[in-house]
Amino acid sequence: MRKNSLLGRIYFGLVLVILYLPIFYLVYFSFSSGKSMDHFQHFTWTHYQTLFADHRLLAIFLETLMLALLSSLIATAIGTLGAIAINEMRKPAKQRLYLSLNNILIVSPDVIIGASFLILFTALGFTLGFASVLLSHIAFSVPIVVLMVLPKLKEMDNSLIDAARDLGASGWQVFSKVLIPALTPGIMSGMFMALTYSLDDFAVTFFVTGNGFTTLSVEIYSRARQGIDLEINALSTIIFLFVMLLVGIYYFISKRQGKKAKGVGGLIK
Repeated sequence: MRKNSLLGRIYFGLVLVILYLPIFYLVYFSFSSGKSMDHFQHFTWTHYQTLFADHRLLAIFLETLMLALLSSLIATAIGTLGAIAINEMRKPAKQRLYLSLNNILIVSPDVIIGASFLILFTALGFTLGFASVLLSHIAFSVPIVVLMVLPKLKEMDNSLIDAARDLGASGWQVFSKVLIPALTPGIMSGMFMALTYSLDDFAVTFFVTGNGFTTLSVEIYSRARQGIDLEINALSTIIFLFVMLLVGIYYFISKRQGKKAKGVGGLIK
C-alpha cells in the first residue's frame, strides 16, 4: 500500500511538472531583456512596460475578458434552466435524447463547430463581429453548464421542494429560495468552466470573428506568424495569474458552500 502510494505521488508530481513546466518557462522569459527565448539575459520589466504601452493589445484583452464574462453569465442562465428542464422530463428515453443532443457540441471538434456557425451566420446574412462571437461562445458554453448543474439536481433531496410547497411557497419562491441555493455549487462550477472555455477558445472564434472585432487568442496567433515577441510572454503571465485568481475564488466559494451544506445537514439531523 505504501509503495503504491509513493508511486502515485511520483506519477502525480511528474504530471504536474509536465503540465506546468512550459508555463513557468514562458513566465521566466517574460523577465528577460532579450528579444527571444533562446537564452535568458538580465532581469527586466521592459516587456511589461511595452505591454502596458500597447493600447491595442490591452483593448483586445479587455474586450476578450468582457466577451468571456458576458457569454459565461448568459450561458449559465440558459444552461441552468436547460438542466432543470431535462431533469424534469418524465420519460428516460426523452431525457437521454436531449442529453445526447447537449453533448454533441462538447465532443464535436472546434473546427466543425466554427465552420458550422460561419455557414449559419453567412446564410442568415449576419454581420460577423462581436455579436457573432458572443452567440457562438454562448452556444458551446451552454452544454458545459448543463453537465455541471445536472449532477447537483440528481443529488438534491426533492422533499425540500415538497416541504416548501406544503408551507405555501409559490413557484418563484421554491425556485429562488430552495432550488437555486441547492444548485449554487454546480452553477458556479459551470460559470467558471464557461468563462475559461471562452477565454481559451481560438478555433471557433477564428471562424466567426469579423474585421471590426478580434479576441486575444486570434490576435496572438496573427502576431505569432511574424515571430513571437516577449511582450506576449508578459501578457500570458498576467493571464495565467488572473486564471489562478479565478481558481482561488472558485475554491473559496466551493469551500464556503460545503461548510454551509454541512451546517444545514447537522441542523436537520
